[in-house]
Amino acid sequence: MTITEKILAAHAGRAAVSPGELIMAQLDLVLGNDITAPLAIEEFIRLGAKKVWDPRKIALIPDHFTPNKDIKSAEQAKLLREFARAQGLTHYYEVGRTGIEHAFLPEQGIVLPGDCIIGADSHTCTYGGIGAFATGVGSTDMAAAMITGECWFKVPESIKFHFSGKLKPWVSAKDLILYTIHQIGVDGASYKAMEFTGETISNLSVEGRLTMANMAIEAGAKNGIFAPDDRTLNYVNPRAKRDFKIYESDPEAQYVAVYEFDASQIEPQIAFPSLPENCRPVSEATHVTIDQSVIGSCTNGRIEDLRIAARIMKGRKVNPNVRCIVIPATQEIYLTALNEGLIEIFINAEAVVSTPTCGPCLGGHMGVLAAGERAISTTNRNFVGRMGHPKSEVYLASPALAAASAILGRIGSPTELGIPE
Repeated sequence: MTITEKILAAHAGRAAVSPGELIMAQLDLVLGNDITAPLAIEEFIRLGAKKVWDPRKIALIPDHFTPNKDIKSAEQAKLLREFARAQGLTHYYEVGRTGIEHAFLPEQGIVLPGDCIIGADSHTCTYGGIGAFATGVGSTDMAAAMITGECWFKVPESIKFHFSGKLKPWVSAKDLILYTIHQIGVDGASYKAMEFTGETISNLSVEGRLTMANMAIEAGAKNGIFAPDDRTLNYVNPRAKRDFKIYESDPEAQYVAVYEFDASQIEPQIAFPSLPENCRPVSEATHVTIDQSVIGSCTNGRIEDLRIAARIMKGRKVNPNVRCIVIPATQEIYLTALNEGLIEIFINAEAVVSTPTCGPCLGGHMGVLAAGERAISTTNRNFVGRMGHPKSEVYLASPALAAASAILGRIGSPTELGIPE
């Protein structure tokens, strides 16, 4: 079996499962945020449920419209808060103690290798970066899972993506996943497990793997996943709050397709509007002027990302025609960046530093675009109207490119600023 099939089999109480089978699986965690959980809570109440199945295994994270941007968002956050208190939930974290859900849960050791996780948010697939099966569901599925502790799945077929070769200067995990989506399309892995392997992957940080797993959904995948290794364990062991189990694919596991990519040939990528698959090398995008640069989100708001951006922005100023918004993904990341002097670098560069929030990624707040404006962003989607007005444009990129572009006033790379990797 593949790693995905092994995790699902274990949680279904089965010796083995095969792609296409319908199974019921026990869950290790059920996740909701301030947009999706209120709907699940309403359904929970409508069904007549009184208590959640296990208050230790439900996480409610207010992160999308927080700190609350208006009365409606305040009411939604209040509903989460009151439900969490009434149910005695272990994993409810108030503003000031949390951050963006998909950065916060791995950081705190709440999600672990071998877990089976659902979340009422499509980017729940992030946790595959540490070797968990994690996928997004609707709010009604979340409600049922809060009551029963289980969820039904069709076992997905798996696609293997094998990367070899040394990365070029300024090429990152974000570039690898954008390149992959460009190769297969936004529906190229529809309801499939995307499994990432190879020497290039082994040399990626856990933060980089979380970035790649995060965007598996942008290829239509059910989940993205990496087999845990020593890097994973070095990340997980100091954080883990409970025991976990490591799974890996068998050598004879079956894949519906296998892709072999020479990573040494991949250039820094830019996803043009209005699909993540619409990628080009940055060298073909230097004519595009920008109004805003966003560095953050559940895709690229971790400390590794901020360090890269700060290195590029140190001693430089954001272009006078550009607004640069830096969003640390969690409070812990924010504090680390503060202690390392990164926040000072951003402020001296005339960027604005936001409290942890999803904010502009979904056109929520803290950087919504007007008609005709263009943004380069380290977020995960660039659909029409994703970050604001339907006539605005979003270009997806890595933190290195977003930082360099903020300085240049147009899409470009650190190389143009004379910065060696």
